[in-house]
Amino acid sequence: MAVTRKNILTDHAVRDKFIQGVLALKQEPSGRTTADFGIPGRAQSVNTYDLFVVWHHTAMMRLTPAGNAAGRNAAHRGPIFCPWHRVMLLLLEQNFQRVLGDATFGLPYWDWGKDGDLPAARQIAADVWKADCLGGQGSPVATGPFAYKASDPKSFRVRVVANVSGALTAVSRGLRRRFASSDAPLLPTSVQVANALALPTFDAPSWDPSSAGFRNRLEGWSADAGARSPWLHNRVHVWVGGDMSPSTSPNDPVFYLNHCNVDRLWEAWLAHYGRAYVPDQTAPASLEGHRIDDPIASPLGASMTPRQVLDLRAIYIYDRLPQPAGTV
Repeated sequence: MAVTRKNILTDHAVRDKFIQGVLALKQEPSGRTTADFGIPGRAQSVNTYDLFVVWHHTAMMRLTPAGNAAGRNAAHRGPIFCPWHRVMLLLLEQNFQRVLGDATFGLPYWDWGKDGDLPAARQIAADVWKADCLGGQGSPVATGPFAYKASDPKSFRVRVVANVSGALTAVSRGLRRRFASSDAPLLPTSVQVANALALPTFDAPSWDPSSAGFRNRLEGWSADAGARSPWLHNRVHVWVGGDMSPSTSPNDPVFYLNHCNVDRLWEAWLAHYGRAYVPDQTAPASLEGHRIDDPIASPLGASMTPRQVLDLRAIYIYDRLPQPAGTV
């Protein structure tokens, strides 16, 4: 039976289990060490949660194909953006179900479009940032379940980050957030979400940050008329700031709430326009890694393809899907 992914603010039981799952995976040894990933210094255990941090960083550093001028990588800046993160969320959800002992658990999402409808001052004090949910901003974050407590070695700690050269390095510090920077003073709005969903084309040449279509608008390289990026997904990363900004952004648990909402919006698009994906396998090798039957890079090696993740309703569904602008 499919699990249901719900809004983290409307189901406190799901909220609490999400927090419990994050903290459990943060303490669980994965059997891998920092040496396995070429991280310098004394070899240290890498926990299961941080495997996903490493995976995301590695995908961003891997251009697909190598040397492409558009900067397309194994997870971003091209059509693979939606399928790649769908696979990541699915693997994380399965790990949550395992450590929680609850096969019915579905990852929650943060409906940031609804928070984006609030005045600016209320956005930084929205319910998702309260102490009983994700906690607030700070360097380090000092409230909520992911607050840093120097005297408690089991409190939430960032363990792997990317340095200025793009190489992974081991650290032990608190989580950082800095809301509403000048680059993204406001969150996306529900109207902007509806406008994106009204785009009937998933993606188009040149299949990169300059492309027309839903994927590029959702990812956030293109914007509504008269506006400029970052937009939607990208804007959320920049608005939260701190550890949500670099390639190791899964260090902040809000990463998964953001991407679960992104996946929900893709699911809404798929439901409205048909479960289509481009480019197909006739596309040239210059699009390798982004075509419909190309394997998605995962920590398990070659994994599912975009075609295989276009309809996962037998595994999970969402409690609510938004509608495109102009629909009833």
